[in-house]
Amino acid sequence: MKHGVAFRKLSRTASHRMLMLRNLVTSLFEHERIKTTLPKAKEAARLAEQVITLGKKGTVRHMQKAGAFLLKPEMVPKLFNVFAPRYKERLGGYTRIHKYGNRRGDHAPHAILELVDNPHDLKYELAARTVGFELYGRRERGSPLYFDIQHTPEVQKLVEAQKTFEPATARQNPSPLRDYTRLNIKKALRYRSDEDIVTFAKKARDHAARQFLCELCHNSHFSFRNGSWPRRNSRSLLSKYPNPERSRLVR
Repeated sequence: MKHGVAFRKLSRTASHRMLMLRNLVTSLFEHERIKTTLPKAKEAARLAEQVITLGKKGTVRHMQKAGAFLLKPEMVPKLFNVFAPRYKERLGGYTRIHKYGNRRGDHAPHAILELVDNPHDLKYELAARTVGFELYGRRERGSPLYFDIQHTPEVQKLVEAQKTFEPATARQNPSPLRDYTRLNIKKALRYRSDEDIVTFAKKARDHAARQFLCELCHNSHFSFRNGSWPRRNSRSLLSKYPNPERSRLVR
């Protein structure tokens, strides 16, 4: 029977395994996003959360323990001055793992390990793109839940309303967004500041504008070689979107 067998051995000795995981955690704190195999990512995430908890306690003793674990001394001030204030309100869950297919050669499962709420958070970026895509799709289909995506404050109000979203009351409060998208917005913005919400709304609006330009280029057969717009279909498409800023951008 297997008793006392905890965690993954990763086909390495104890000293080699711990040194490798310390290196992964140090790289994670330095770049805030790394790519490795899935078992290594799960083990590194466990240790990274323990080190961040040391940074949140903020005493000299915990600073010494964190400095003894990290391989780069310059990561210790970043831990206590950047990560500790960022995750002050969080009780845990400072890392996120995204599965990234399999590696060519040995077919090992790949994963992206990142710190949540980092400046290039994947969940934050993908949720903003999804909002822009869904709002643009509502407009194209002529849905009764049509929403004006030209004005950032209107998109910002819609995004802020999702912070209190509950799946049980989704039917009572209809929205132009899908329920799964609303739940992702709530998760991505739960501990974010008001400035991040404004940036989120701008990213969603910009992605909707990119969707419009891609469709316009596709339908009007834009030629990048001569740089000229053909006459057919261009006026009819521009008449559907009378926004003067977007018209100047297209011209």
